[in-house]
Amino acid sequence: MNRRTFLKNTGIITASMGIPAIVPSSVFGKNAPSNRITIGLIGTGRQGYGQNLQGAALQNLGTRIPGMLDIPDARILAVCDVDRWRMNKAKETIETHYGKNTSSGKYKGCSTYTDFRDLINRKDIDAVMISTPDYWHTTMGIMAARTGKHISCEKPLSMSVQQGRSLVDAIKKYRVINRTDSEFRSIRPQNFAVECVRNGRIGALKKIEIVFPSDPLPVPPQLDMPVPKELNYDLWLGPAQYAPYTDQRVHTPFDVLKRPGWMRVDKYAQGMIANWGAHYFDMAQWANNSEYAGPVEVSGKGEFPRSLWNTMINFQVSFRYANGVEIVCEQSPASKPSIKYIGSEGWITVTGYPGIIAASSSLISDARAATGELDLSRTLWDKEDFIQAIKENRPTLEPIEVGHRTISLSQIGLIACITGGKLQWDPEKESFNGNNAANALLTAPVVRKEWIV
Repeated sequence: MNRRTFLKNTGIITASMGIPAIVPSSVFGKNAPSNRITIGLIGTGRQGYGQNLQGAALQNLGTRIPGMLDIPDARILAVCDVDRWRMNKAKETIETHYGKNTSSGKYKGCSTYTDFRDLINRKDIDAVMISTPDYWHTTMGIMAARTGKHISCEKPLSMSVQQGRSLVDAIKKYRVINRTDSEFRSIRPQNFAVECVRNGRIGALKKIEIVFPSDPLPVPPQLDMPVPKELNYDLWLGPAQYAPYTDQRVHTPFDVLKRPGWMRVDKYAQGMIANWGAHYFDMAQWANNSEYAGPVEVSGKGEFPRSLWNTMINFQVSFRYANGVEIVCEQSPASKPSIKYIGSEGWITVTGYPGIIAASSSLISDARAATGELDLSRTLWDKEDFIQAIKENRPTLEPIEVGHRTISLSQIGLIACITGGKLQWDPEKESFNGNNAANALLTAPVVRKEWIV
């Protein structure tokens, strides 16, 4: 009996008795079925390899975000990528790292897979970390949930509101631990500002102003290129419509850290409103205490380049909530990314990444949570939170339901920019009131039927 089976069976029994499925950490002692959570990494590109595997330093905070390799209670058993060069690079990094703790200095326990289905069907893997292009997230997440795998999935979680809801439904049905993989909730300047807002330091929250960074300039139409021998391009396309290969559509060969072109192609991603929206809209909803809800009104405008890189640029979007709070955001090439919370008695801003705090008063910027107030100063990092949540059978700090609600703002904002005008949104039904044209855009088409989930 492995840990995953134990947790699942425990959950079923306690649920049938009306008892919360919380398992004390003492259950997982030296005699536990497994002392480590076994992990499969799906996607070993820029984010998967450079961040989720190895972690990253935050220089101006004097700390670093730990990757999966840094978590003592996790053990990576397998990696998967359609690019064999990237996959083998990740395998080598993992085995070199684990080899340092063996008497021989060598370790050969990391398997490789080109097809993610082979990885998620392994019964000895407890959890998966999904770090693929955005359009793959929902399909992989649902398939992993069906096998009982716990899931940490990169943001943005989906390509449409309906896709995101289908992922949430699968998570609930198969009762797996789940996390939206975003580090922002753990970065102290970011969660400190939320803490100040939720604790009333700026009075009643009135408005949130967000500035998004700019994208690289669009590239012109590209010539078709031969598919690199190390890339399974057909599997890379997966659920997307067929398109000729060019490296600006996919990623730069033999370079794991360069920003990939797919992030600017609307078949595979939704541009900066989703890429940074996954961070800033999450902070905004958290501060507004609306992370399981959403706005009631949205409007916006933006530009859509006529090029291979065609995701929206130079946008301005605003949201209004039932409590009267307004979120306004714009993409500004001349400004650093920032989020500003404005209240009835002051304001607080976080500028740049990981963030510099400024406030209308030192009483706000120097505030510390009092007893009984929200205190986020000891928040675990994202990977640590995910692994500990599995071990303790508890919700993570950012469940996929929350991540879905976050990216829904990006998606309905994008729809408002496409359709023009002001749209009324029902956050409970997740649909627009009286606008069939806008509602038709709430689902992203899946062209290749073999990948429909």
